[in-house]
Amino acid sequence: MPNTREARVAEQIQQIVARMITTKLKDPRLGMVTVTDVRVSGDLQHATVYYTVLGSEQDAARTARALESAKGLIRSAVGKGVGLRLTPTIEFELDRIPEHSRSIEDALMAARAHDARVRSMAQGAAFAGEADPYKKPRETDASDTDGYASDTDGYDG
Repeated sequence: MPNTREARVAEQIQQIVARMITTKLKDPRLGMVTVTDVRVSGDLQHATVYYTVLGSEQDAARTARALESAKGLIRSAVGKGVGLRLTPTIEFELDRIPEHSRSIEDALMAARAHDARVRSMAQGAAFAGEADPYKKPRETDASDTDGYASDTDGYDG
């Protein structure tokens, strides 16, 4: 996001929400939460807070419930900290990027292993045909000056 007003407001909201989660919220359902990104609508009326949770899916579900129950308190702090005329609504969204990156890393590791198998199979391999499989132009007779085939090629034109 370029350095626009939306980007500055999103950065402020991210800092306020992260500070609220670490210092003010004492909910035991909160896990190890990291606020990864905040996206704000163009009219600054809606903010989506993306977060990750260290742990299992159950930890993520508990944290989601805790954040939903503290949404009013967090929105109030955002309203005081950002200083806009209208406080944006807040929506929390679990960030799935770490899971996607893990699956991409697994796919890359599988591709590397497959490439290594193919390389080991190709080490002792030889070409199936000649060393130079490309067709070469026909050699012409010295008496053939125009470079075209003679009249004996079967054309009755």
